Amino acid sequence: MALRVIVGCKRVIDYAVKIRVKPDKLGVVTDGVKHSMNPFDEIAVEEAVRMKEKKIAKEIIVVSCGPAQAAETIRTALAMGADRGIHIDVPADQMATFQPIHVSKILAKLAEQEKADIVILGKLAIDDDSNQAAQMTASFLNWPQGVFASKIEKTDAGLEVMREVDGGLETIRINLPAVLSADLRLNEPRYATLPNIMKAKKKKVVKMTPADLGVDITPRIQIVTVEDPPVREAGQTVADVDDLVGKLKDKGFSSA
Repeated sequence: MALRVIVGCKRVIDYAVKIRVKPDKLGVVTDGVKHSMNPFDEIAVEEAVRMKEKKIAKEIIVVSCGPAQAAETIRTALAMGADRGIHIDVPADQMATFQPIHVSKILAKLAEQEKADIVILGKLAIDDDSNQAAQMTASFLNWPQGVFASKIEKTDAGLEVMREVDGGLETIRINLPAVLSADLRLNEPRYATLPNIMKAKKKKVVKMTPADLGVDITPRIQIVTVEDPPVREAGQTVADVDDLVGKLKDKGFSSA
């Protein structure tokens, strides 16, 4: 039986952009800054498209939460091979306190409405590094999860997922429906071709709000301050071992 797959895609500041903190230190500068799809979410989209090419998946639905520009991220995923999109409209001024728990509740509601069999997300977003959405989505749905996936295979009973863990690789078997998160080595995303980019413009994208799904996005956190990391001090040369030991003692690294 072919499966219906939901893929989460987040619009983030492009990985090549140098991040600048706002003067009020309550966030980072986003106006006039290049954005793109979160790299780990690109991997998730690619995996879903490969599932469809193998006839494992019958439909791929892309979901992105954010302001109007999030629709561009959805179109990118559609050009890669997804079938339709859902844009959850979240005003730009609310994005700073829009948390993974809000995303997870939205994805869980959509998974139920769309009768999805698999939800695939990137393992984390490169802007907040939370690594929470997939796990919480699985919890809200009470579905099994295969996170940090570096290989996914369909079996008669469900899925076999190879996971990247601290000690190496772990292989698990899970039943469907399930939630997955893509790690870096799962695949290499394709580039969208011009014909597919043109086709993506005609694919259906539905616009909704969190309230339409009964999800409250009231902030649960308050941003106190955002600061640049401390500037690294310049290195020093030492003449010999005694000089090195002396400098370490001056810095308070001497042992008793």
